[in-house]
Amino acid sequence: MSRHFRVEDAERLLPEVERALREAIRWKREYDESEQVLGARLQRLSQLGGVLVDRDAIIALRDQREQAAAQLRESIEQVHEAGCELKDLDIGLIDFRTYYRGEEVYLCWKLGENGISWWHGLHDGVRGRRPIDDDFIQNHSGDSSHQAPPV
Repeated sequence: MSRHFRVEDAERLLPEVERALREAIRWKREYDESEQVLGARLQRLSQLGGVLVDRDAIIALRDQREQAAAQLRESIEQVHEAGCELKDLDIGLIDFRTYYRGEEVYLCWKLGENGISWWHGLHDGVRGRRPIDDDFIQNHSGDSSHQAPPV
């Protein structure tokens, strides 16, 4: 179920969304590092013909990778449960659906920005971002019964 936010509703969620996003970024980095180390070890084993296999080390690396993957999925799910759409984990790009002059659009926020200052059409992407101005504020709406859930 899609949620539609007013700017102030989305702003109230930002601290929790940011926390979950930072966690997701941390777990993605850990997953990528584990994947890289595991890949290098497996390639080395392949080159050596499987001699001197430290099975416990390989199992530990796989477990570490899977743990990071599970935590990453959980952090991303927390963002989605808040009603946000994670557009790009690498740059920390989050969209919140809203209505502007009766048309469905996105409020757009990127990690490191102080607040939600941008919006764009559903198909415009981050390159189509436009500043939120007084006209936007006066002519946008969210779900009338929307209460932002905790993340």
